[in-house]
Amino acid sequence: MRRVSTPSSSPLPEQLATRLRRDAAGLVAAIVQQHDTGEVLMLGWMDDEAVHRTLTSGRVTFWSRSREEYWRKGDTSGHVQHVRSVAVDCDGDALLVRVDQVGAACHTGERTCFDAGGDLGAVVGEPR
Repeated sequence: MRRVSTPSSSPLPEQLATRLRRDAAGLVAAIVQQHDTGEVLMLGWMDDEAVHRTLTSGRVTFWSRSREEYWRKGDTSGHVQHVRSVAVDCDGDALLVRVDQVGAACHTGERTCFDAGGDLGAVVGEPR
C-alpha cells in the first residue's frame, strides 16, 4: 500500500513539496508534451515519489492508480519518455512534463492518447 506523502515526509525539496496541491489520494496530474512540437501526448498521475524519480532520473515515472504501483514509461514497451523539463502550474495542481518521446505514448500503440481517444466534435469558437 502506497503511503501518501505530506510536505514533511516528501522526498521532494520542501519548497516544491509545499507548493504541490495533491488530490485526496496524494496525486497530481502530469500532462506529458513532446518538447519540440508541443504535441500533447498523454496524462498520467504522480505522487511525490514519482515526481522525485522523474526529476532525478531523466525518465518519466508515474503512479498507476489501477495497478497501485510505480511504472516508468517504456520499461516494458520500449516507448521511452526522456525528460527535457518539468514545470508546475500556478495553482500547484498540475505538472507539465516536456519529453522526447520514443515510439508511441499511448498503451494502445497510438502516438498520443488523444489520437486513440478521438475528437469529440466540439463547436469551434471564434475570437471577437
